[in-house]
Amino acid sequence: MIETLTTVVHVLTCFFLILVILLQSGKGGGITAAFGGGAGAALGQASATTVLTKFTGFAAGLFMVTSMVLAVYSTPSAGSDVTNAAKKEAAAAAAASVDSAGAIKAAEPSGAPAKAADKPADDANQ
Repeated sequence: MIETLTTVVHVLTCFFLILVILLQSGKGGGITAAFGGGAGAALGQASATTVLTKFTGFAAGLFMVTSMVLAVYSTPSAGSDVTNAAKKEAAAAAAASVDSAGAIKAAEPSGAPAKAADKPADDANQ
């Protein structure tokens, strides 16, 4: 529920941020120059710039906060199914390395020669 609400706020903030940035006047006059330049004089150029700058800062801050919250929601937690499955596989591998007598077998690389302790006692008596 909270993740969905955060996603909706994030998307709306993205659109608002795009709109506010496009409304700001740059070197070319921004959207004011596109409509003849009369709107800047009627609205008061200095005050409009200050208000748009404040809206841009607020929208950018909200965008960063919602981005971080969504990043936290997207990371898997320590108790997730993937982590639990990996722990179960490790426990199964450890249980498989115990032989029927209950002694723990040493993990040997494939193709390694058998150790002297692993040889049968019959060879030692000959």
